[in-house]
Amino acid sequence: MLRELHTELRAPFRSSRGSVTERRVLLITLEAEGLESWSECVAGVDAESTEDVDRAWSALAGELLPRAVGRRFARPEELLAQLRPPADARAARASIEMAAWDLVARAEGVSLAKKLGGTLAAVPVGVAVGLQDSDEALLDVIAGHLAEGYARVKVKIVPGRDVDMLTAVRARFSAAVLWADANAAYTLDDAARLGGLDALDLGLIEQPLAADDLVGHARLQSQLRTPICLDESIRSLEDVDRAIEIGACRVVNLKPGRVGGLGESIRIHDRLRDAGIPVWCGGMLETGIGRAYNLALASLPGFTLPGDISATRRYWDRDIVDLDFVVANGCMQVPTGLGTGVAVDVERVQALTVRMAVFAA
Repeated sequence: MLRELHTELRAPFRSSRGSVTERRVLLITLEAEGLESWSECVAGVDAESTEDVDRAWSALAGELLPRAVGRRFARPEELLAQLRPPADARAARASIEMAAWDLVARAEGVSLAKKLGGTLAAVPVGVAVGLQDSDEALLDVIAGHLAEGYARVKVKIVPGRDVDMLTAVRARFSAAVLWADANAAYTLDDAARLGGLDALDLGLIEQPLAADDLVGHARLQSQLRTPICLDESIRSLEDVDRAIEIGACRVVNLKPGRVGGLGESIRIHDRLRDAGIPVWCGGMLETGIGRAYNLALASLPGFTLPGDISATRRYWDRDIVDLDFVVANGCMQVPTGLGTGVAVDVERVQALTVRMAVFAA
């Protein structure tokens, strides 16, 4: 089954790409041998991709889900091997692949985290803070999140709202773990400006340049002491290999929806761990369904930095799962129930559904 839901964020989230106030959420439901799995498609969240919600719906409803119905598989990879998604349909592919992982974990009577090879019972988590109307407003927002117990704070930046703004943040929160996220808002011509951030003891600068500019990132990293973290540039293991080869980054933000699912995520995790490059799990404004998958993935041992897996109340007044994700001592507990470990609030889902398609053998 495929559903589209319309959901509203608790507050607008602003970055260099504009302000987000709502999400069109695609949910997948797979059923097999008396088991049921739900997963979430994050299409439309990534501004660097042409895979918007309608394109993902078309790929799922027109090709992927009809071909998945009736297939037999013992491992998630076996189902995926039979499904060849259209070009630039990684999020659509990931939603089916992740549901397959959940089904297999449930069939084996284990949590998804254990099935993936996770070792952490709780994972360190941080929070991403969007652009604010003033430095004073930003400082107040950060103070609130630090009081909530987050392990680090990541601040969105754009040219003109960067060095001076973060200098004020560092002056106020001298001991806080601070990151900056540029969302590709800069060019190599801004290298000197970005170099001004080196004095602020930031943990990293995320995706300063365009997604397809790995060479530019390598040049920029050679000029900065602060580690560059790639986000939008990482769509596959091949991207990771290229980034490592040319020294384009020192940290990676891994998002399973962007790279096509959990299998590719594990391969990327393993490659980065072998290379000694820290990796963390990014967020894409997921509901509790997607958040549970991210927590399971982030329980793998190579995820050594706090991920963008914020508390439920960070984005939603009311979620669509039974578990309220909370932060305690800088960490979030990994669900231990079967599969993702969360139950879907079907009544809430039905109330938010704007279209639906059913596929049967």
